Amino acid sequence: MAQESAEQSRSLVERIRQAINGDDEPRDVDQLKTVLRDAADRDIVSDDTMTMLDGVFDVAVMRVRDIMIPRAQMVVVEMDEDLDNVLPTIIESGHSRFPVIGENRDEILGVLLAKDLLRFSLPGKRQSFNLNELVRAPVFTPESKPLNVLLTEFRANHNHMAIVVDEYGGVAGIVTIEDVLEEIVGEIDDEHDAEEDANIRKHDEFGYTIKALTPIEEFNEELDANLSDDEFDTIGGLVMRQIGHMPNQGEQTKIDRFHFKVLSAESRRIHLLQVTTDEEFGD
Repeated sequence: MAQESAEQSRSLVERIRQAINGDDEPRDVDQLKTVLRDAADRDIVSDDTMTMLDGVFDVAVMRVRDIMIPRAQMVVVEMDEDLDNVLPTIIESGHSRFPVIGENRDEILGVLLAKDLLRFSLPGKRQSFNLNELVRAPVFTPESKPLNVLLTEFRANHNHMAIVVDEYGGVAGIVTIEDVLEEIVGEIDDEHDAEEDANIRKHDEFGYTIKALTPIEEFNEELDANLSDDEFDTIGGLVMRQIGHMPNQGEQTKIDRFHFKVLSAESRRIHLLQVTTDEEFGD
């Protein structure tokens, strides 16, 4: 077995040497991949290694626009928000970096790091919160930039997130170093990512975080409720009807025994809701 493995290794090394010397040289990336996949079939290169090599080749031809988080899905913080409004966004999203905006999502004023808020958990520090003093300069990148170039820039400049702009200078989305690395090594999940697929997350006996697109039927089943789905299919639609307009982040309303607070929203839709029950308020 050891002799066979050594012969296979020599065969692969010889084919690579021939490619370098111009003999049987691969004509394109596909032919080079064929050589490497042959090595994987012979157990010279592991399947995981082959997957990463495929990812490296893909990153070399992909553009930022191919993997960016679209503008509408960005979780942002508004510059004029106080700490009580900023913290729920930070906690519920589970992200570590947030674009800070002015009047709209085209006005990116900076980037907030979640770790910079830790100091305000200390006694007496909360009153000194000033978001303007915490934001860091944003990094912008065109949506047409090759991913391998962006990764090099991330490493060289020690940046982890860039604001993606389109050809007209408008904000198209954001991209992180994790997004790029996942194209090479696959999904990088943490404890929060494992919960993201759930529509309803229970925090304690009376508190929940709920995606606005959660079907009312699912909400009723999980929270032992009886909200009507005659006019709307989703809990976000029901909340919007109750408020009477497209709500902004922080707006609240009550339906039946449930208190709803909008944690994340944009001009056309609600994304995330905080839900508490009457029992918490002693009603």
